[in-house]
Amino acid sequence: MKKNLHPDNYRLVVFQDLNNSQTYLTRSTVATSETIKLDGAEYPLVKVHITGSSHPFYTGEERVLDIEGRVDKFKARAEAAQAARDARIAAAKKAKSRLEAKAAKSADSKTAKAE
Repeated sequence: MKKNLHPDNYRLVVFQDLNNSQTYLTRSTVATSETIKLDGAEYPLVKVHITGSSHPFYTGEERVLDIEGRVDKFKARAEAAQAARDARIAAAKKAKSRLEAKAAKSADSKTAKAE
């Protein structure tokens, strides 16, 4: 076997699924400051949002994972865009009606002067 093949920080690490608290003990070089006691020994801990024990493909469940509120943020942006669009349309209609009223008033004053 080749010497110095693995990095110096290649060690046992525990990966924990945040959905179902399933833990996996494996080797990794990932940097982490958290630790966990597992089987009487203390290991570095890495928390992950999804693993094979909670992934819908492997579990057969269909569910929506919205960890960081992405759907809510998208809906809020869509609502804000619609409100802005409605405000622009209302402002354009108001400006158009003002111009039409001004044009009608101007036409009335011209006909009044002509008589």
